[in-house]
Amino acid sequence: METIKSIQAAVEPRKPKLFVFSSLQKVFKQSIVLVALFLLWEIAPRIGLVDQAFFPTFSSVVISWWNMVISGELFAHFMASITRSVSGFGLALLIAIPLGLMIGWYPLARELLNPVLELFRNTAALALLPVFMLLLGIGETSKIAIVLFACTWPILLNTIAAVGNVDPLLIKSARSMNLSSYQLFLKVILPASVPTIFTGIRMAGTGAILVLIAAEMVGAKEGLGYLITYSQYNFQIPEMYAGILTIALLGLLINQGLSMLERKFSKWKQPVNL
Repeated sequence: METIKSIQAAVEPRKPKLFVFSSLQKVFKQSIVLVALFLLWEIAPRIGLVDQAFFPTFSSVVISWWNMVISGELFAHFMASITRSVSGFGLALLIAIPLGLMIGWYPLARELLNPVLELFRNTAALALLPVFMLLLGIGETSKIAIVLFACTWPILLNTIAAVGNVDPLLIKSARSMNLSSYQLFLKVILPASVPTIFTGIRMAGTGAILVLIAAEMVGAKEGLGYLITYSQYNFQIPEMYAGILTIALLGLLINQGLSMLERKFSKWKQPVNL
């Protein structure tokens, strides 16, 4: 018995170390390719593989990025872009999710609106940018509207698909328990639809940034898209790449944030560790 206890005492303190080691190993595996890419970016201009005038070193881009952070210039452009994208994205959530639940739940609504959905789902948002600018001007309204349009369709279509693809066995089981239509929708249909709905939300979150950046390149006085275009025209190449990196980081943060929300609202799907 004493031997078993001594073995347990020797083994148990090592568990945190093994956990930390496995965590560090996982982080290393996930970041090694990214680090290699940044090293290649730093080395290639220095050894003459690319022209530094058009493709500066990674360190010079980071320095330019930091200088814009200190001066507040990058923050002003960042806030302009994030305000527009969040406004359009939020409006799309408020409109697309309830509408998608309604269309998915009522077959008649789906049959009536399906031709319109098929028409607009295949229409690129940027193709309609001139229309939005003509109707709404080149101010904030047109930019928020184009983000709203671009975000609405992924959320709407995934919400419709989520409601329509709920397992029929779940519905039959719920009906056998004499649940009302309201209870069936609230306790079965809606929870089962959450993962697919969040797929559309994540697609829309990424699309919101991309569409907005393109819109800001056409007509804007501030924003990350404007920063990139302005830097290019004035041959401020490190600043241009700094703006591109900022957009990449912003997209990564949005995706990670939405993934965390998805895990929170889909806890019932998480595997149970026995």
